[in-house]
Amino acid sequence: MPVARPPITQTHELPKRRRIYVTGHRNPDLDSVASAIGYAELKNRLDPENEYVPVRLGPPNAQTKWTLERAGCEAPKLMSHVHLRVSDVMREQFPVARHDEPVRSVGLTMARENLDIVPIVDDDGRLVGVMTERALAHRYIRESRTTSSLVDAPTAVSKIVEVLDGELLCGEDKVVAGRVWVHSIDPQHADSKISEGDVVVAGNRDDAQRQAIELGAALLILSNGARPSAEILELAKRHNTTVVLSPLDSYVSSRMVTLAAPCRALANTDPLTVDPDDLVTEIAEDIKDVHYRAAVAVDESDRPIGLITRSDLVAPRPRRVLLVDHAEQGQSVPGVEHAEIVEILDHHHIGSIETRIPVRATFDPVGSTATLVVERFRQNGMEPSRPAATMLLGAVLSDTVLLNSPTATERDREVVAFLERELGIDAMAFGREMFEAGSDVTDVPADEIIARDAKEYRLANGGTMSIAQIEVVGVSLLDRADELRAALERYRESHRHALSALMVTDILTQGTDLLAAGETGAIERAFGRPLENGSLPLPGVMSRKKQVAPKLLGAFAG
Repeated sequence: MPVARPPITQTHELPKRRRIYVTGHRNPDLDSVASAIGYAELKNRLDPENEYVPVRLGPPNAQTKWTLERAGCEAPKLMSHVHLRVSDVMREQFPVARHDEPVRSVGLTMARENLDIVPIVDDDGRLVGVMTERALAHRYIRESRTTSSLVDAPTAVSKIVEVLDGELLCGEDKVVAGRVWVHSIDPQHADSKISEGDVVVAGNRDDAQRQAIELGAALLILSNGARPSAEILELAKRHNTTVVLSPLDSYVSSRMVTLAAPCRALANTDPLTVDPDDLVTEIAEDIKDVHYRAAVAVDESDRPIGLITRSDLVAPRPRRVLLVDHAEQGQSVPGVEHAEIVEILDHHHIGSIETRIPVRATFDPVGSTATLVVERFRQNGMEPSRPAATMLLGAVLSDTVLLNSPTATERDREVVAFLERELGIDAMAFGREMFEAGSDVTDVPADEIIARDAKEYRLANGGTMSIAQIEVVGVSLLDRADELRAALERYRESHRHALSALMVTDILTQGTDLLAAGETGAIERAFGRPLENGSLPLPGVMSRKKQVAPKLLGAFAG
């Protein structure tokens, strides 16, 4: 009876949903992180065809860390860039063959899947090589000029029975490793080259069958379904010759024997492998250089998880991103100019982001992007999960400075009231606790303070400026004013900004002290007062977006 063959396995049988990364701006604040978390949650409910993944472009600040912990929410994964990786373009549906699979099975799979390469794995699923069309062609071109042989590919009798769709008549399932002969010459008129351990294919001639056995054949295959006599079977048992019945003719039976060889014998044992996190630009030339024009993506255990071929590198689909809380290319993820932007949700001005296709873009003048996210939940008759709701509440309170900022609108107040009811907490008490927890920067280096929430703005003359903001409870941070100004000057020089400024905003007094380095004359023109030792007190000023950035941009333009 034929021996059952385990099927060639298929990895990742279900197609993956297309991934869309939801990202806020660089140097992320609470609104940027919370909006990414909340909007990704909503979009996953509304659009099951795609997978929305929140990401961040930098380390969370103290306020964000506190809110994440309070919400029981994990920080989004850090994304350093949006350039294509191997995982973005590799095939996750591809055939994989075990090392002992017959060559014929692998070859048929390659033809069926229209592939030039099939990964070969060991019993533990680890990659041990690849089968290529070139390896198959080389073997059979060589065999057309020499005697077929299993010397370099010892093969189990059971695999030979399998590919023949034959029947084991007598003997054991052993491994054979000799030459392969078709015995069609009259034994009385020719010297046979058959020797011990060989595989012999014979027809219904008893004399040929007998000679093959007596010369020491390890395996005798009887073609065309020609069953042997009892005497031949008895002779085979005495000489330890295994006998197999094949329904195929002698020529095809002999060719099938070598096709039963384990695929590991023909495998390229040093295949090109890549990591799923490798950049496509870094591995493209390597793939073009190997003759089979492909690479196998493997995990940390050397198990194949993807296949990337030259055709996959031709016009690959870019990564898809959804931008929240920003629309400036300089504030966005590196490589965004090469990505496909699918949507923008922001409460700032329209920035420098360019899109390749028409997208849904919302620029709505409210105090926080989180307000827009909550409104979208309510418009769709949904409520955010408790962790997301906690993050969104913190974001609205943070961006509007407990609803005291000039940017705060009635819509922000309605969202805070809604989330307060849903969460069953005192929103203002929650907000004050959040600000107090996030305002302690006693041990934070000055270079981190002036950069953690810095936003870049492009000036009319083509230059740039940056404005960072930190909310504090009390003005003790101003004791470090000289240190902070020195850090601002270093930041300005390294980023080649015309001006770098830091707003130290006290939520108790509802005012700001503006520290600056660079072309500070623009500050004096904007606010009509000179700086003292590189700083300017601004009573009643709370909003970077509404009260500081527009005036400075106007001062530079004038």
